[in-house]
Amino acid sequence: MIILICGATHTGKTALSQRLMEKYKIPYFSIDHLKMGLIKSGKTALTATDDEKLTPYLWSIVKEMIKTAIENKQNLIVEGCYVPFDWQKDFNESYLQEIKFLCLVMTGEYIKNNFTDILKFENIIEKRIAPDVNKAELIAENKQNLRLCKERGLDYILIDKNYETDLLVKAIGL
Repeated sequence: MIILICGATHTGKTALSQRLMEKYKIPYFSIDHLKMGLIKSGKTALTATDDEKLTPYLWSIVKEMIKTAIENKQNLIVEGCYVPFDWQKDFNESYLQEIKFLCLVMTGEYIKNNFTDILKFENIIEKRIAPDVNKAELIAENKQNLRLCKERGLDYILIDKNYETDLLVKAIGL
């Protein structure tokens, strides 16, 4: 089983993946680690802020890693911002049966009410090199992700009042 967790920056993808790894003993792979490895090694001229170019570049590698894990009957959690919302087109039905997709989405109200806490926990699992987070941009990105999930019938967890990783673990039905 592959658990594919996406969402905007600062939505807790890595923290959720860490909790799932600890609870279910399923390894997780952070797409950010691949991104930074490629950037730091000089294998790409892209930078950490080239999101629109990074998504297709990184996804071309990650989707093949997912296929390899499925072919080898290995469980894996894959998390990151760099999952396109049309990800399903890259897999045939036998692969799709082995992938559980989940997008973490924060409401604008949640972001407004908890922005200080969101920033406080931004380095809880891994140190970020990304630029400062802008509240308005974070709200817009989450709103866009919710719209895309609804349009494409993709599973998502709406974080509206309480951010409890344990609740998220229960919500994905594992």
